[in-house]
Amino acid sequence: MEQDQLKKLLGEQPEDSPISAELLKREEYDGYLLESLLLDLNGIERVPAYFAKPQSGTGPFPLVVFNHSHGGNYTNGRKEMLHGSSYLQQPSFAKVLTDMGYAVCCIDMWGFNERGGKTESELVKEMLWQGQVMWGMMLYDNRRMVDYMCSRDDIDASRIATLGMSMGGLMAWWLAALDARIQVTIDICGQVDAHTLIAKRGLDHHGFYSYVPGLLKHFTTLDIQARIAPRPRMSLVGRSDRMCPIDGVKHLADGLHEAYQAAGKTEHWQPVIATGGHMETLEMRTKWQQFLAKHL
Repeated sequence: MEQDQLKKLLGEQPEDSPISAELLKREEYDGYLLESLLLDLNGIERVPAYFAKPQSGTGPFPLVVFNHSHGGNYTNGRKEMLHGSSYLQQPSFAKVLTDMGYAVCCIDMWGFNERGGKTESELVKEMLWQGQVMWGMMLYDNRRMVDYMCSRDDIDASRIATLGMSMGGLMAWWLAALDARIQVTIDICGQVDAHTLIAKRGLDHHGFYSYVPGLLKHFTTLDIQARIAPRPRMSLVGRSDRMCPIDGVKHLADGLHEAYQAAGKTEHWQPVIATGGHMETLEMRTKWQQFLAKHL
């Protein structure tokens, strides 16, 4: 019932229909195999996607769903998987993850890169008029991408993780909370407690995309994240990241410790408070790679 209520708050969403995929390009790129795809996920507009897998082996490979960040850079989108951003470590996520033996995928989210043309604020307004919520539509596309990936012969549908920074980190824990197929969750600089953000007057540090009408009447941030337990999750935040107020980070860490303890899997919840601000530090990268290797 609670799951249904959460999905209801995410607005009207398209009816599921068969997913079609058009392969635009297949190439060797930086030591891995890269596919550029156009996916029909939502029946409204086709979604550009990248899919990368190791050069060696035939699979099926474990999959990491990479969620790109926002950063005010609407021209980057899924290119972040291949090239990174100024606040991310190098080498790229595609290179690191395929070198670890995983396949990795990423779509352009609404309004980004090849889905640009309409501003974020324009999309939010248009969707609200139509009974839709932008965050709900973003989540819908990502869940449908998982549907497509699970249909591929080269993917092990029983071993799926999700990973992202900032907006991508929010997407990671929301996606895992809504979709039990996500076995491992890693969010970087995306651990934001809604009530703490209000108390600290930090709402304008975040874009319009993630605000869900009526959400706090029914759910706290902890309520949503607790749905991920007992599946393995690591959350990494910089101590000086004003977009993730540290009081809220600690509140969520304590609450999730209790949730994982109740489930008998305390070792599956790994909060990390690192140095720095809104960025992926080398410490973060080292720790999430170890966590992923252990649990996926």
